[in-house]
Amino acid sequence: MPGLSIHSSSRSDTVPVLSFVIAVLNESDNLSFVCQELADACRSLPETEIIFVDDGSHDDTVAVLQKLRDEQLPTLRILCHERCCGKSAALRTGITAARGEWVATLDGDGQDDPHEFIEMLRLAQLASGTPPLVVGVRRRRRDGLSRVLATRFANGLRRRLLNDDCPDTGAPMKLFQRDVFLRLPQFEGLHRFLPALLNSYGVPLLCHSVGHRPRLHGQSKYTNLNRAIVGVRDLLGVMWLRNRTRLPKSVREC
Repeated sequence: MPGLSIHSSSRSDTVPVLSFVIAVLNESDNLSFVCQELADACRSLPETEIIFVDDGSHDDTVAVLQKLRDEQLPTLRILCHERCCGKSAALRTGITAARGEWVATLDGDGQDDPHEFIEMLRLAQLASGTPPLVVGVRRRRRDGLSRVLATRFANGLRRRLLNDDCPDTGAPMKLFQRDVFLRLPQFEGLHRFLPALLNSYGVPLLCHSVGHRPRLHGQSKYTNLNRAIVGVRDLLGVMWLRNRTRLPKSVREC
């Protein structure tokens, strides 16, 4: 991200294979559970790091993360935006700072189980050819009916217009290589269009069925209405961007 300055006070000398990146906004009540699950999942994964990006929270999110780092997770990294910039910007901040070859994203509300990434990483590393994007497709959404219906409509529309072959493009659980993500142009809403955008860069898609749980505490930061309004605008923008993307199949030095 242009002009991004990151100060880190907790960093292991070992280069991680996998970086967990979690964008959070006012999730203080959920963080202890989420961090406990992350720590447990990391025991069955190769060298990992955990990065939380606070997107301008006005509750105790940062203080809770600092306490968890001091008492339980000394290598936890905490990056803070001075104001709310949106989930895509927060994810890009974390991914820019990440040191792992692979990045795993999930939400900080406790609905996603980080243990799913054990199998998702295995599938990614076994794949032949270009390393894939692995999307954790939620088997059963554990949200309110209005949000489930709105998401179903949005996924169907995106899938039909972008032909991205992903039934759950807005799924928070995604695994991909860091470098190819950082080649993408930054805009708010980017995280909902990764299957289509990475496909333009020749990245294949793998869909892996995952579980989904009710939110532990609090509520979603976005309403169905603003999701729909912003989503349609973003969809038109992504259609234009894909149409204007021209990339060579191979490059040789002459």
